Amino acid sequence: MKRLLCLLLLVVALLACQAGAAEKSALVMVVPLDGTVGTVMETYVIDVLNRAAEEAYLVVFELDTPGGLVTSMTEITKQITQARVPVVLWVYPSGARAASAGAFLVMSAHVAAMAPGTRMGAAHPVLASGGDVDDTMGEKITNDLAAQMRSLASARGRNTHVAEKMVTESLSLTAEEALKAGVIDCIAADLESLMAAIDGRTVNLATGDVTLDLSNYKVFYEEMPARLRALEFISRPDVAYLLLVLGIYAIIFEVLSPGGFVMGAAGAIMVLLGAYGLRMLPLNWAGVILLVAGIIVMVLDLFIGGIGILSAFGAVALIVGSLIIYRAPGGELLRFSMTFLAGAIIVLSLFFAVAAWAVLRAMKRKVASGREELVGMTGKVVQDLNPEGTVFCRGEYWKAKSTDGSLIGKDEWIVVESVDGFVLKVKRNDGGRSEDVRRDI
Repeated sequence: MKRLLCLLLLVVALLACQAGAAEKSALVMVVPLDGTVGTVMETYVIDVLNRAAEEAYLVVFELDTPGGLVTSMTEITKQITQARVPVVLWVYPSGARAASAGAFLVMSAHVAAMAPGTRMGAAHPVLASGGDVDDTMGEKITNDLAAQMRSLASARGRNTHVAEKMVTESLSLTAEEALKAGVIDCIAADLESLMAAIDGRTVNLATGDVTLDLSNYKVFYEEMPARLRALEFISRPDVAYLLLVLGIYAIIFEVLSPGGFVMGAAGAIMVLLGAYGLRMLPLNWAGVILLVAGIIVMVLDLFIGGIGILSAFGAVALIVGSLIIYRAPGGELLRFSMTFLAGAIIVLSLFFAVAAWAVLRAMKRKVASGREELVGMTGKVVQDLNPEGTVFCRGEYWKAKSTDGSLIGKDEWIVVESVDGFVLKVKRNDGGRSEDVRRDI
């Protein structure tokens, strides 16, 4: 009996140990962060950190971004510094970057890490079109962002001098250079290496210092919801702009060639999506007005049969609107390829010009089918028109009416002046029959 009791106690102790070990298992939430630093990423990060405070022991953001909005970057860094769980910003995978606004995110993290073959930096403020900000305003913005970068680096015990150069001198560093310069904490090629590198590290949370214990951890991979992925896509500067331009072109094309609804409906949807994407970006409405005015002027040139002068002015308005559309406060760290955008706009404009020219040419062409083609054709009276009767025209018998009310006798020749429903309005044709009627009769 004693032996059985001892055996039961031993089993209970083992189960208790296993349960205790399971309770000590640290949940690591791994979250990919790629794309533009904007309102969508800001919303997503806030949501992840709020849930992680209740569910996770550690959050690892896999970062790959070209930059983004100053306002969103500031809010994300504030959320990270106030987080109740340790946050790791890991520039991953190889080939990824933490450029511009992304460098601020890395600097704000409790642990900053990079994978081999990645880079970070180039956080000097520029316009979205790639040009420098005006001298006076540019100096103020640069000084403000440099102070923010120094503050983040100092709070995490990193090299403030090198961090500041990312803003003032557009310094960009590889993973190895960043580690040597003291602006990141470790280099890790995979998640297992990252966990090993930061195990036992002490980090400073808003609630106090915490020593990371990752001797036993579980990984949970978080994915951005489909709704936010779609919003992130249409809020990219180049995508939002192209959607707006394509939508305007499609609507105008529908106006030029009415009769369907596909182009018009598609254009309206694209304009709405583009407008929503632009609403999430620092927008200069003067750029949008110039964009729309440029397209309208180009269309007007087609309608009045101009020699291209109005189209040239429209093209200039289109280009200027493109350059200033994102020239607004908050977009100093937002970058996109003007080369790609210019190429796409040129291709779309040429396609639209050719298509619109073809439509207008078809509209001016003489009708070659349907009842309208009867206008101008000759026929033969088979029943006296007094003033109504029957004529034979284009191989068919038609009810006809004399336009001047005069009598037109049987076997006389007539010419069609207009068509009213299924009734031909005709007049006497003293010139006789035409070649078309000879073939029909």
